[in-house]
Amino acid sequence: MSAPDTSSHAGAHAQAVVALCTCPDRATALGLARAAVEQRLAACVNLVEGVTSVYAWQGNIEEDAEILLVAKTTAAGFGALEAAWRDAHPYELPEIIAVDVTHGSGPYLAWIDAAVSS
Repeated sequence: MSAPDTSSHAGAHAQAVVALCTCPDRATALGLARAAVEQRLAACVNLVEGVTSVYAWQGNIEEDAEILLVAKTTAAGFGALEAAWRDAHPYELPEIIAVDVTHGSGPYLAWIDAAVSS
């Protein structure tokens, strides 16, 4: 007998998204993360240290140590989060992207919805 499926489709709540943003250092990452949560632009932001990014930029292949922000927010709230991060970010072209959450724990998705101002 298999365990019951306790996951819930994201459609039961506001559409949740996971927003990703890379930062050059811990101070920048922590500042962006704290501001996002304090301003209710994200319910939670994880800082993932030890990331190495390899990317094409202005005709060169670059390699940098970065910190990845992983933010849980809503689709409706993403625009405000993106604008806030873009305005405060030191990069000329910061990575700020969102991925739709298609399934998740119902109570967790409800918490994201309640924690983010839309």
